[in-house]
Amino acid sequence: MAEIKVHLAGCLCTCFFNTLFSFESCPTCVEPQNLTAVSEFLLLGLSDDPELEPILFGLFLSMYLVTLLGNLLIILAVSSDSHLHTPMYFFLSNLSLTDIGFSTTTIPKMLVNIQTHSKTITYAGCLTQVSFFFLFGCLDNLLLAVMAYDRFVAICYPLNYSVIMSPYLCSFLVLMSLFISLLESQIHFFMVSQLTFCTNVEIHHFFCDAPQLFHLACSDTSINTIIIYFIGAIFGGIPLSGIFCSYTRIVSSILRVPSTGGKNKAFATCGSHLSVVCLFYGTGLGVYLSSAVSHSLRKGAVTSVMYALVVPMLNPFIYSLRNGDVKRALQKLLNRTV
Repeated sequence: MAEIKVHLAGCLCTCFFNTLFSFESCPTCVEPQNLTAVSEFLLLGLSDDPELEPILFGLFLSMYLVTLLGNLLIILAVSSDSHLHTPMYFFLSNLSLTDIGFSTTTIPKMLVNIQTHSKTITYAGCLTQVSFFFLFGCLDNLLLAVMAYDRFVAICYPLNYSVIMSPYLCSFLVLMSLFISLLESQIHFFMVSQLTFCTNVEIHHFFCDAPQLFHLACSDTSINTIIIYFIGAIFGGIPLSGIFCSYTRIVSSILRVPSTGGKNKAFATCGSHLSVVCLFYGTGLGVYLSSAVSHSLRKGAVTSVMYALVVPMLNPFIYSLRNGDVKRALQKLLNRTV
């Protein structure tokens, strides 16, 4: 009992200073007597209009199925064609598998909620979403950096490419990326699991987003906010710096190629990956800037659809349309199936 009183006093103190200095209300502390173990949250989704729900359900179901089909076709094409058993396509198949997991973490639950007219998600389900969202998001980020390194070795050291990018190194890079991603996801899982919530909490999103959970917490989350920005700077900044350095060296090497045809061929090998990198980081930056400029939580949820579903859906099209080897492998796979 004494522990609850101390926590309530801290909660009221935090709310007072937040309201005083940031001119924001603190709805999670309006009813401190309801401080109990939360069993579920309410995902408010993208719209409150019941008439839009069938349209949203059809739209997102179609996009999710296209995401699954496109990425599965990439994986099957790479595994079935011996000509694609190279480091670049090994990383591409892992990226496709990661994109499937990334979209599956959030979209199926949203579709179930729309279909059943229910907005609830259990506490355990929410923690699971947070954990897997950061796991696949970080893995996507690291795999893009690994693929940039692969292109750097292929263009800058073509004679030693097969020696440097050995099967052992490729497997090691993927396993290390998975381990680092698992570490980041568990850090976020631990931070969210330590939060204390009041009852009747509502998340203005279509999935459990860690920053919104920090906003709903009755406990002080200033340390958590600092940690999450610090983690984002490390796990996001280092891979992005690696991609930037790799492409700086790549462009420098390509410009030294005397023939125009050689330059075009070298740029063509990087075009698909560079497009995916720009799409991934561009949408992420757009979501961050929109949330910083707009104070509407619902608008932030709408922009989050870009990196949660649109990016994983477009990646297979980018690699298949801009890559002749993948197109030929897909054609062989389809002919064999028919």
